[in-house]
Amino acid sequence: MTTDRSAEPVGRSSDRGGDRTHRPADGHEPSLTVVICAYTVERWDDLCAAVASVHAQHRPPDEVLLVVDHCPELLRLAREHLSTGLRILANAQRRGLSGARNTALEAARGELIAFLDDDAAADPDWTGHLLAGYRAAPEVLGVGGLVRPWWQSARPVWFPPEFDWVVGCSYRGLPRRAAAVRNFIGANMSFRRAEALAAGGFRTDLGRVGRRPLGCEETELCIRLAARHPGAVLRYEPAAAVRHRVPPARTTFSYFAARCFAEGRSKAAVVRYDGAAAGLASERAYLRHTVPAAVLRSLRRWRPATAAALCAGVALTAAGYLTGSAGGRTGRTATRRTGAVRPATGGGTADGEPTRGESTTVRPTAAGRPAAGAPTWGAP
Repeated sequence: MTTDRSAEPVGRSSDRGGDRTHRPADGHEPSLTVVICAYTVERWDDLCAAVASVHAQHRPPDEVLLVVDHCPELLRLAREHLSTGLRILANAQRRGLSGARNTALEAARGELIAFLDDDAAADPDWTGHLLAGYRAAPEVLGVGGLVRPWWQSARPVWFPPEFDWVVGCSYRGLPRRAAAVRNFIGANMSFRRAEALAAGGFRTDLGRVGRRPLGCEETELCIRLAARHPGAVLRYEPAAAVRHRVPPARTTFSYFAARCFAEGRSKAAVVRYDGAAAGLASERAYLRHTVPAAVLRSLRRWRPATAAALCAGVALTAAGYLTGSAGGRTGRTATRRTGAVRPATGGGTADGEPTRGESTTVRPTAAGRPAAGAPTWGAP
């Protein structure tokens, strides 16, 4: 679940003493790398559409990277058919979306790095609006945009727009204009690459591995970036829009329920790493305002199925959070007992799970140190 930190417009300088050195004095526009991470040949057509949408940008990116997540067949196909206009890399880290994104962070040449999902297609002016977001204020560390659902079948009548985050899309409750937010939706986000590297990149024990519907790795990184740079801004720019494919398999209530439960588990992990104040601040506002208003609106319009889905979604997410919180306490005890440190080059089993006795922390880089309040390397 991705929620806004505030509805305040951005673009003003902060008085909180953050890093304001990002805007070049000569007006030079920073270079941009666009990254697409992919893991399966089953989404080949979607991947080709994503790549085509990047090549069709009115403001072409300076570099395009495709990172293939431990799928030799997809890597071969990509090198045979998609090698024009982009660099193709194999995920050099632990299997999963976070490892693939970290591979891109380390390999990219752009000063800015933007991530587009392999089943999303960017509007032609996407990169232009992302770059404009960085020009809006020198304290902007990242820019994320609108993610529109691209339903491959009819949208279920019971599916509440407030829960479009379940299918990786922007949802009712986000700001309608440019605003500072706590975190972005992973299908459409960008960062200053040096700062993301210095913060340690994405945690490889969070995020999707194949079809496992866990997430929040982008949320955790955004929180860590904000902790490192007081006064900095993560800017939500709705004009920087993409459409995100929603296949029929993701329109069932069983998927809705599984995704809500998994989101709760992922959120518990974020709270373990970054504390409840940062990890749940936006969720409290979402539960106090967005969801109750949605339930009342559904009942007034005589849509009891939507109201029931809203209540079920909250309950399932809460159950996942409680389960994740209990499991996290057990996991911390086990890690302290083994005292093992995760290898810097990744590791884990073939399905992306950590090996026994392995600590799953953000991987340190030569570019910086962990955020204040974040776990130290090898000691979660």
